[in-house]
Amino acid sequence: MHVGFPDFFPTYAVPVLVAVLLGVLYPVARHITDRTQRRQYFVLQLVTFLSAVLGAKLMFLFGEYGWPFRPVHDWESILYSGRSIIGALIFGLLGAELTKPLVNYPLPPNDRFAAVLPFTFAIGRVGCWMSGCCRGAPCSGLFAITGVDGVSRHPAQLYEILFQLLAGSIGIVLVKRKRFQGSVFSLYLVAYGAFRLWAETIRETPQSFGGLTTYQWASLLMIGLGAGFLWKRTCYPSEAWKNHFANPPLTVQP
Repeated sequence: MHVGFPDFFPTYAVPVLVAVLLGVLYPVARHITDRTQRRQYFVLQLVTFLSAVLGAKLMFLFGEYGWPFRPVHDWESILYSGRSIIGALIFGLLGAELTKPLVNYPLPPNDRFAAVLPFTFAIGRVGCWMSGCCRGAPCSGLFAITGVDGVSRHPAQLYEILFQLLAGSIGIVLVKRKRFQGSVFSLYLVAYGAFRLWAETIRETPQSFGGLTTYQWASLLMIGLGAGFLWKRTCYPSEAWKNHFANPPLTVQP
């Protein structure tokens, strides 16, 4: 579903802006005390953010419109609406991994950032709920809720908000207990991919091929990437990562 600009702002734009500000302003890098490494980290984050923005838009275009295989006629609407969390995660991950050797960034993935990220997505989904996008399929079950269009539907946005809040809470616990160090984001990719495989069955999303939606195929890819990096980082950590975890910098826990 697409909404006009008067309806789109502020019901969608404001929650998304709050989510972006939370991700940008929360001090997730305060444990990086070396100036060179901090500079490398922020360059890496900038590339990750730009890659995620690109991926979010491209995945939406492909999943909802079948672009570039089908023509798109409402480009003006697409410019300010329509993004995919799955696309943002996949492209953000690939952008970060390709950039790391270019900037010689030696540290493992930032688990603090991985723990905060689900909360930003939860806030963004509030905007989806308020504006009526990313909606569930029509139903009449026990948990059905009447949407902004007056139709009784699965509250798909609310389900995802609950998942993201739970994932973020588990992430905070893992960070504080120093579990899955350097792999919290990889673990999140696997969990969110599994969630979206199910959630797409109750969402109003067109199937692409093989009886699955584009987002389900992308979820399978995300699970594979998350599992692959989780295995690699758990079983074959680099010497720099081993030294980092063996001699962590002194800092206050979040």
